[in-house]
Amino acid sequence: MVNISQKAGQLLFIGLKDTSLTPEEKKFITQNNIGGVVLFGRNINTLEELLNLTSELHSLKAQRADKSPLFVGIDMEGGRVARLKDPFTIWPPLKKVGNLDSASTAFEMAENMGQELKAAGINVNFAPSVDVLTNPKNEVIGDRSIGSDPELVAKLSSALVRGYIKSGIIPCPKHFPGHGDTLLDSHHDLPIQNETDLETLKSRELIPFRRALRARAEMVMTAHILFPKIDAEWPATLSKIFVTDLLRNDFRFKDLIITDDLDMKALRNKYSVDTIAIRALQAGNDMLLYCNEPESHVAGLEAINKAIADNKIPQSRIEESYQKVLNVKKKDLSSFTTLPLDEAKAIIGKPSHKLIAQNIKDGVLPKNLSQDS
Repeated sequence: MVNISQKAGQLLFIGLKDTSLTPEEKKFITQNNIGGVVLFGRNINTLEELLNLTSELHSLKAQRADKSPLFVGIDMEGGRVARLKDPFTIWPPLKKVGNLDSASTAFEMAENMGQELKAAGINVNFAPSVDVLTNPKNEVIGDRSIGSDPELVAKLSSALVRGYIKSGIIPCPKHFPGHGDTLLDSHHDLPIQNETDLETLKSRELIPFRRALRARAEMVMTAHILFPKIDAEWPATLSKIFVTDLLRNDFRFKDLIITDDLDMKALRNKYSVDTIAIRALQAGNDMLLYCNEPESHVAGLEAINKAIADNKIPQSRIEESYQKVLNVKKKDLSSFTTLPLDEAKAIIGKPSHKLIAQNIKDGVLPKNLSQDS
């Protein structure tokens, strides 16, 4: 029997300290039925070590209360946001894909990148960034964006999502409702978009999100940005207006909404760990992402469990998101397996993948692909 605390644990995505699981991490994941793990550079040294880590993570399934598989996620956009280095294919930033204006190229890039992620035991990619670069001075997003034209970003975002799905990877478009008009980095401070109203978002930033979700993305990531003309009190991640009213109801998005890293200073400079965790669920997020501070996810889960006991979060709210998580896992991860090292090596860094990456970097349409209308 899975209790309500273990169902709440399924709503957490947590970071790890090193290249292997510590006994404490293993215990926390299994006892609390944690939903997912996110990998960073600190968790990746050699390919063999990475495969050992992901294999161990996937083996924890049998020890968990509901016997569900773990989400194992990573940030692999291409360009400067790429956690996997050599021997993996080094992909160029999405701006290079945008310059080619080829949906076929975008699809193939995502499919090939996804094949390498899957070979490494990873099943979720926090990508693509579907932010429209509306502020050319925005260095936080910069070349992570496909471009400044919402229709171009929408077309290629859709292709990227479809490519990841074809490879067997769960994509997660980000950063809803759009990070392309900001100057501040939410890792360090809270961006405030004083002049942006809902109609402006609908005519620009939201166009690629609608298209990416229509391409059957089953996960989307929210952004820590304050839009005073839309919600004067809460940043988008903690805003019921953005998460429930807009994304869930207006967009009719039925699958998983995940926060950006809740340890970012954009939130932590203003709110406590407890407030952030509780408010994120109250706003309508399904999964909470904790990346870099080892104790935050522990405190966050404790706060959620206390809020359930105090009726600040209804059990039905936990049950709803828990079921969504299980539905996606059952659909996408029921046959997910890790590969032996030699089989993984045959896929990771394939010459054909590297050739496509080099062509995109050089601004050349890969062979047999033409520019799309």
